[in-house]
Amino acid sequence: MAELTRLLGAAQQGDVEAAGKAFSLLYEDLRRLARSRLHRHQSMTLLNTTALVHESYLKLVGNESAPAGDRNHFFAYAATVMRSVIVDFARARLAQSRGAGAEHLVLDTALSEHLSAPESDVLRVHEALDVLAQVDKSLAQIVEMRYFGGLSELEIAQVLGISERTVRRNWEKARLLLAAAL
Repeated sequence: MAELTRLLGAAQQGDVEAAGKAFSLLYEDLRRLARSRLHRHQSMTLLNTTALVHESYLKLVGNESAPAGDRNHFFAYAATVMRSVIVDFARARLAQSRGAGAEHLVLDTALSEHLSAPESDVLRVHEALDVLAQVDKSLAQIVEMRYFGGLSELEIAQVLGISERTVRRNWEKARLLLAAAL
């Protein structure tokens, strides 16, 4: 753990070799995280686990705004990055499915109202999370770390410096607010 923390700190300072070593140490954990995130969005078949991990890595490496810290801080930040990759991919797929500039024709049938594209679901969750962040940033952080990062309540509590009970209480509050928003 101490070696990983040292590597993450050096990577945040721009040491590419340290970033590579840290990435190799965390690769299987990142794949597990990516697999669990993509499991919720199975219809997005063009984005697989490896692609999500590698796209996230490209955004993580050399980013001076990435927080230096331990494994939990890294995964909290990785959750944010994976969220942005998934949302960007969903937006691109929606733009492509809408014709990406082609003339848009609307089919007026009862069936079309009941069909929902998974990409639009991802965007709805993303937008609801943005609204939640405007109301209470700490609730949005907890949702992001838990939903997109797969962190446990204990890990979230350690990252945010609050009690596990507070995390549990805020998670329930955030879930209710998001359910109402969706």
